[in-house]
Amino acid sequence: MNIIIEKLKDTDIEDLYEFEIENRIFFEEMVPSRGDDYYIPEVFKVRNESLLDEQVKGLSFFYLIKDENNSILGRINLVDIDDSDKIGFLGYRVGQIHTGKGIAKKALKLLLNTIVDLDIKEVKAKTTTNNIASQKVLEQNGFEHIETSDKEFEMNGQMLKFINYKWTNKSLF
Repeated sequence: MNIIIEKLKDTDIEDLYEFEIENRIFFEEMVPSRGDDYYIPEVFKVRNESLLDEQVKGLSFFYLIKDENNSILGRINLVDIDDSDKIGFLGYRVGQIHTGKGIAKKALKLLLNTIVDLDIKEVKAKTTTNNIASQKVLEQNGFEHIETSDKEFEMNGQMLKFINYKWTNKSLF
């Protein structure tokens, strides 16, 4: 399947809302909930407008993963970019019906190719011990396992730990 990543635009908000609603239960199996308020249409719109402001300022970059029909398959973001240290933090999610097709792996490769031009030296990522698919996506894209946290937390009745990764932009060294 051919995919693209495209920066989030204000015209995407309605489709993105539908995507998030459709996948809420699935996402909350792997990541902490964003809370019920997030799914109130007006709140969702305001939150995403503030993300667009962050993007304009270069503080974060929010991308939609789309197919050839312009349908949203997922999201991939580089957030909290530290301008002095040139470090950003990765986040991504793929809709339930699109998992297992290599979409996250391809999208992350596209993102990393994009940020080579952004003067980002390092990308940090974390996932949970139960999210094996995410661990594989990171490792297949050259992320290095840094540490597994000693601290456990409970999510959905499971005791989990965070696994931390980093990717280094070798073209800057």
